Amino acid sequence: MEIELAVVVADAPDADISLYLPLLSRAHLLVTADGGTRHLLAHGITPHVVVGDLDSLNAVIVERLRVRGVEIHRFPTSKDETDLELALLLAVERGAKTIRVLAASGGRPDMHLANHMLLAHPKLAGCDVALLHAGWQIRLLRDTITLVGAVGQRVSLLPLGDVVGVSTNGLRYPLNDEPLLLGPARGVSNEFAATSATISVRGGMLLVISEDGTEGGDR
Repeated sequence: MEIELAVVVADAPDADISLYLPLLSRAHLLVTADGGTRHLLAHGITPHVVVGDLDSLNAVIVERLRVRGVEIHRFPTSKDETDLELALLLAVERGAKTIRVLAASGGRPDMHLANHMLLAHPKLAGCDVALLHAGWQIRLLRDTITLVGAVGQRVSLLPLGDVVGVSTNGLRYPLNDEPLLLGPARGVSNEFAATSATISVRGGMLLVISEDGTEGGDR
């Protein structure tokens, strides 16, 4: 059965998810990655599923959640996947096609980068996935995307490897079937020239990082 909207909450320290409370209220599936559970509990929200090795949650909290009917999926500490990766894969297995990820930015630089790189996970290829942070959206583009925004809102295009055939419509600094290469910062700090913008690539993967002025951080 397809789930319309899943929200996955990671465990970045000092994350503030208050901007996304309207989004959380609309979610059909709430999954937390280990200590990300605390971000929800701080706002009086109980997740549907907790996933991870649970090394960031004490046993009392875990038992209270279990009593409330929360699904607990505990994994060994020594594993190939991060807790966030496991949470995302569970959301996909449950039928989620639209996934929003909170509290995945900040903290340890290796985890911060790994969380962003998860957007390129092959099992997420058929899903609409975005990391949300402080009024920004981070998506992975494999083909074409249309963004809605306000004139002047910033958009950055960061290649994961060399990307070919990048074309844009509706951005202040247009690209017309041009490459964006790994290393140079050419794609940073573009901006909306209209209320919508279309970006496409012919080959490669592109991180699209955009400001988001909508309530709840989602479109």
